[in-house]
Amino acid sequence: MSTIFQRETLQQRMDALAPSSDVFLPDGQGRFPVVIQFHGCGGKKVHQPRWAEVARKAGWAAVVADSYAHRRITKFEAYATVCTGLQLWGRERAGDLYALVEWVRRQSWADPTRIVVAGWSHGAWTVLDAMALHPGADAEKEARLTGIPDEPMAGVVGAFLLYPWQGFGALAPHRGLRWDVPVQAIVGSADSVVGGKGVARTLSAMKTPRAPIDVNLFEGATHAFDEQEVKDVRMRYDPVLTERAHGMYRDFLRAMAPA
Repeated sequence: MSTIFQRETLQQRMDALAPSSDVFLPDGQGRFPVVIQFHGCGGKKVHQPRWAEVARKAGWAAVVADSYAHRRITKFEAYATVCTGLQLWGRERAGDLYALVEWVRRQSWADPTRIVVAGWSHGAWTVLDAMALHPGADAEKEARLTGIPDEPMAGVVGAFLLYPWQGFGALAPHRGLRWDVPVQAIVGSADSVVGGKGVARTLSAMKTPRAPIDVNLFEGATHAFDEQEVKDVRMRYDPVLTERAHGMYRDFLRAMAPA
């Protein structure tokens, strides 16, 4: 099993994450706005490039993160330990988000002032916890990371979430969000994994600096409704709702960086 208590510097985390992250660049010359995609507890899957292609066609670069490769978390271990909450909670994985935001800000093809963070399930938990943590000692303690910038979310202009876990272990429902940017979330009414309408109510009631989270309830959608290859009996792929979600993703990104 991977070591869950290891602390790293920001630079070490950046160096660990960058090789296993997939980068999709739009046509033309940068600097491009960038969306960073964080996978669910099952790891990076083949539907992530489909979402990245939606971003790319909208004129955005997409970085598909892999939080497991450098931790040597296998797919079996991920389902047995991360999906069950035994290791790598959202607050700890928030360090991956801080590291990749900093990495993106340093890339010659990236616009460091127009970054969106997107998350699926555990990845959405990660995004919300990262937005709830305070810079300095709080973030370093929870994310198990040293050398975090004074403002680790600088350049982040929005967050896009799909079926986020907000149950046991999540910080954001109790703390509220600190970073003041638009947040859009999609939740399935038939999602038995994160709670469906229950998590929609949690997101709608969450304390935010200004505007509340824009929560969109997809009637009949299960967890991972956008994953064509899903094999879990609790989940069902829905091509119509997936297309709708892709459209919302495209429109959200375009709103964050108008042409």
